[in-house]
Amino acid sequence: MKTVSGIFATVSAVALLSGVPGLAHAQATAPAGPEAVSDSELVEAVIVTGSRIRKDASAVGPLLTLTSQDIAQAAPTSVGDILQKLPSVGVSLNSNGSQGTSYGVSAINLRYLGSAEGSGNRTLVLVDGHRWVNAAGGRSFRDFVDLNTVPLGIVDNIEVLKDGASAIYGADAIAGVVNIHTKTKVEGFELNARIGATDRGDNENYSGYLNWGKSFDRGSVLLSGSYSKTKPILTADRSLTVRAFTPLTAPPPSPTGLFALPGLANNAYFGTGASFATTAGVITPIPGVTSIGAGSLADNAFRVASLPADDYNPITQGLYASGPSERAGFFGRLTYDLTDNVTLKVEGLYNRRRSSQVFRPVLLDIRGSNGISIANNQAYNPFGTANGVPLANALAFSGSSFRIQRYAPDVGLLASYQTVETSRFAAGLDGHFELAGEWRWDAYYSHSKNKASFLSTAGINYEHVKNALASPATCAAAAGCVPLNIFGQITPEMANYIRYDGTDRNGATQDDFSANISRDLFTLPAGPLGFAAGYEYRKESAYSVPDAFSSSVSTVLPLISGSPQTPTGGTPADPTRGSYDLHEVYGEVSVPVLKDLPGVYRLEVDGAVRYSKYSSFGGKATTKIGVAYRPVEDVLLRGTFSQGFRAPSILELYQSPRGQNFVGVDPCNGGGAGKTGCAGVPVSYNQAQFNGGLIAGLTSGNADLKPETADTYSVGVALTPSQLPGFSLTVDWFEIKVANAIASQTATQVLNTCANTGAFCNLVERQSTGEISRLTQAVVNLSRIEVSGVDATARYVVTNDLGRFEASIDVSYLDKFRTFIPQPDGTTVVDDRAGKSDQPRSTFPHWKGQAGLRYSKGDFDGGWKVRYIGKSDDIANNAVNGGTTKAIFYNDLQVGYTVPDTQVSLGLGIDNVFDKMPPPSAANNPINFDIYTYDVRGRYLYGRVSAKF
Repeated sequence: MKTVSGIFATVSAVALLSGVPGLAHAQATAPAGPEAVSDSELVEAVIVTGSRIRKDASAVGPLLTLTSQDIAQAAPTSVGDILQKLPSVGVSLNSNGSQGTSYGVSAINLRYLGSAEGSGNRTLVLVDGHRWVNAAGGRSFRDFVDLNTVPLGIVDNIEVLKDGASAIYGADAIAGVVNIHTKTKVEGFELNARIGATDRGDNENYSGYLNWGKSFDRGSVLLSGSYSKTKPILTADRSLTVRAFTPLTAPPPSPTGLFALPGLANNAYFGTGASFATTAGVITPIPGVTSIGAGSLADNAFRVASLPADDYNPITQGLYASGPSERAGFFGRLTYDLTDNVTLKVEGLYNRRRSSQVFRPVLLDIRGSNGISIANNQAYNPFGTANGVPLANALAFSGSSFRIQRYAPDVGLLASYQTVETSRFAAGLDGHFELAGEWRWDAYYSHSKNKASFLSTAGINYEHVKNALASPATCAAAAGCVPLNIFGQITPEMANYIRYDGTDRNGATQDDFSANISRDLFTLPAGPLGFAAGYEYRKESAYSVPDAFSSSVSTVLPLISGSPQTPTGGTPADPTRGSYDLHEVYGEVSVPVLKDLPGVYRLEVDGAVRYSKYSSFGGKATTKIGVAYRPVEDVLLRGTFSQGFRAPSILELYQSPRGQNFVGVDPCNGGGAGKTGCAGVPVSYNQAQFNGGLIAGLTSGNADLKPETADTYSVGVALTPSQLPGFSLTVDWFEIKVANAIASQTATQVLNTCANTGAFCNLVERQSTGEISRLTQAVVNLSRIEVSGVDATARYVVTNDLGRFEASIDVSYLDKFRTFIPQPDGTTVVDDRAGKSDQPRSTFPHWKGQAGLRYSKGDFDGGWKVRYIGKSDDIANNAVNGGTTKAIFYNDLQVGYTVPDTQVSLGLGIDNVFDKMPPPSAANNPINFDIYTYDVRGRYLYGRVSAKF
């Protein structure tokens, strides 16, 4: 509390200083940057994101506004479509791909600070200044807002504050705040429709909304309905994703630096044991590969023995490069003036999303260590020996070391299907009264729910696999048993017996009450001293309940030693439930200090403090102070310091242990020569031979977590030169330091740290063959994070007899993104992600930007926008691609026309005019690109129509 007292003491002293006689009255000035407004537009003070005090639109911190015109011209299909293209936004969950943890969710991840891949849990999302319920619909509930739950038809404009704001809004506002403002008044009908598809004829989208509104004597009503349907892109329909790329060193070099192994996607060739030629050069099989004889095999299958694994069918096509989704939303609002000073607002919302993903064919993992063996007289064993291994073979397996893996598309594709329903009811009062001046107040309550049902298909019941591979007598004794042909074609009857479809119900509920009051306390010589204060109560609860079978029987995972095991050696998925509540109070002041002095056109200081008391961990105070200084009217110098925090989420606190297959590259492949943590791993070890290259493990929560804390610093300059009307330039430097960061290291991070330093090796269990039998991933207050960079925005608008011309450029430079991980030996491992792309779905280029040209005259308007994502280091592929994920430019074209004497507008657009595909990345095998950073659609064409009547 010393910090809190210090800030208020400083602000009080400044207020006293500003009382010196002779200082003149303050004047409102416009901000610099894309959100700049003219003096004529500053008719009255308003509340802008980043403050509860009514003031002009000149924000102390860097604030970007996407206007209704910006949104209409971009013609997005969702809120996430337009936000995720901002240069300051990092890897964010979206509908792309067959990897990752999106499950149809859309997030915004400012400054790359989401604690999990692509999440937005360190960016606060508000709707009309109020919190929105957290997401649901993945394998469990989420700890951030799903932008797909906000219907696009109700959105008027969006403000993005790229600065810490926990002292104003509470937890989660570490990287910044996104405030989505909904439409307030609509008169009559408002129609918007859009249709689009790629020039390859896929990824079709049909979307639109219909609003109706009417104002009456004491209020207004607004009704809105919206709908959007998007079809998928198959991996087979893009050259980049048609097969899994494998980094090889065979000559001659490939144009992309990557090579495709024909027929297989598991990084190793198994066949006759002889070298063979491909377009990539001559490839030699792994040493020690020996054929074990002929047999009846399915098409495109290879059967060999190579201690300790026997690999079969490759991953086939049918996966999604971009997944389908369907959304429908309904919204209603009634606004009514109860008195001349009090207004009632009542809102209701319902939104439903259906989405799906296809990941890969089923991987059958037949292990002796699971108690499974193939009987010598099993119906489809062509060899007549146990497990199909000739007795005379020198590589014959013994005991539990027997193992066969086979991708089995004839059993089914691993797929996920989500239905997510969002409902929200809210009611509020706002008004003003006179008491030694005018006071403004508001009180607001909302009750929100996200409810999801999750279906995962083609899991495997290994108890049934065990029966189906046993002797005829054993299979006959098991109810419904159908013998399994592991060496050949698997019939529908066989597949139905071993296959399992699992379900998961999950959801999140939020109850939120807030009350705020504000006024100008008194007038200082430089202007009125603004004040705001408030109280908030919030309760968050969530649940995830798998079906009874998943809670007791393994569906996909192989043996995980040392964990609670089911009859098949897997890990049960237990239900997760949890809740917490909190009380918060805050105060904020805005002090005009000086104005109209030599060298001081205007000087203003803002300060805020907030205290939060959580049932889960206790109390936390945060503060913020900002300074805005104009030496002359055309130049604004601004700086802020803010404290922030993020409370542990329900998932992080209470998630039950759950089995999971991780994606990661094992640095101990080939024995990991010279690496500390690879001692004892045999040279013959190849990760691809085990579990299809996936890593078996566990995830779990931690009830002892403490909140993350953050210090944010920003310094910037904004120029609006009067000698060049219409021009503005802003440059802002930022640094964010997060302590006690809650994290579960990725499989790649755990493995690399273990291999290189010996730390975290207690989280990795291996068998004598080198195979990883379990990797444990639990969330902890593990590390600290330091992020810094620079944002720059320039805009120039000229209006003359020829029309209106607008040019803009927005650039973000990521200087550093360092994670400091303490080690058991007292040392610290520093991982700087800036400029790298060597982990799955984790591209952190130094440079990102977008530039645009726009022209309008009369009924015509048109624009061209260029979006740039810079190069990054892909050290996972440094042997063949120069260690680089290449830079890319996306070019978008849009034209519009308003039919004369009507309110009908038509538009046509082409996204990615030059049909650029994402740069290939070995770190993202088998989908081959970072699905949360790049667009796999290619050239995309759309048309839109809007009308008011």
